[in-house]
Amino acid sequence: MHDLPENLKYATSHEWAQQVDDNIVRVGITDFAQQALGDLVYIQLPEVGREVAANEQCAVVESVKTASDLFSPVAGTIIAFNELLLDEPEQVNDSPYQTWLFCVKANDLADLDALMDADGYQAMIDQ
Repeated sequence: MHDLPENLKYATSHEWAQQVDDNIVRVGITDFAQQALGDLVYIQLPEVGREVAANEQCAVVESVKTASDLFSPVAGTIIAFNELLLDEPEQVNDSPYQTWLFCVKANDLADLDALMDADGYQAMIDQ
């Protein structure tokens, strides 16, 4: 059993989403994902101003083992990315739920309703 934060929503593609302001959603990857990937060595983050659809591929993480696409859990506009990760991608390995990758100004917060809560995500990764 992982200690999944209850205040986050989870995508089947292993991103977490947190509503932090009116329409602002912070996005990161789950502990399960970072463990599966191994030590991260590079993260390609989306450009500020980019419009993304829900479930659209918009970033890439590379580890010593593999590269993996990341998807936006909500539709909207990228308003920020975590610049610290450009030089220190291993922060995601160290604290995946405290290290956000990018923020989206959501077009519709109802997109969050399509995501799983902690119990639903736990059930999925336990299968």
